Amino acid sequence: MSKILEDWEQKAQDKQKANKQFLQKLQTRRGKGVEKLLPELHDEAFSKIDCLECGNCCKSISPRFKGPDVKRIAKYLGMKEGNFVDTYLRLDNDGDYVVKFSPCPFLGADNYCGIYDVRPGDCENYPYTDSYDFFKRPNITFANSTICPAVYYVLERLKDKMGI
Repeated sequence: MSKILEDWEQKAQDKQKANKQFLQKLQTRRGKGVEKLLPELHDEAFSKIDCLECGNCCKSISPRFKGPDVKRIAKYLGMKEGNFVDTYLRLDNDGDYVVKFSPCPFLGADNYCGIYDVRPGDCENYPYTDSYDFFKRPNITFANSTICPAVYYVLERLKDKMGI
């Protein structure tokens, strides 16, 4: 295991203020080439991290279920869309459909997703460590750094690469 990942949960908690400030500074550095580092760091992180050993995202946060997600997943489960929504989803404060409860009802005891082939777009793109969304929404990335070891890893490696 990488030294960065040793006791990452505690380190992420301890570095919350510094990481939030770092992300806010990165957001203002758009176009300075920082985002070009992400694909390499994303691949590096996932060469060291197995999501199936963690599952924190599915255990603690919910993706947004957009209209096409609802339609696709309901069909996959052999349910009517309205029944799928009534059974599994609720509207959050932003008016987005999210799961009613955590952990996600589709997460198995082995951390495998029961709807992986048709999972919501948010799940497919999470944790956004290989795209500009990593910088675009610093508050979400900051929160994700305490949930996902890959986000924490990429943040730490970015700081290393930038000499911070």
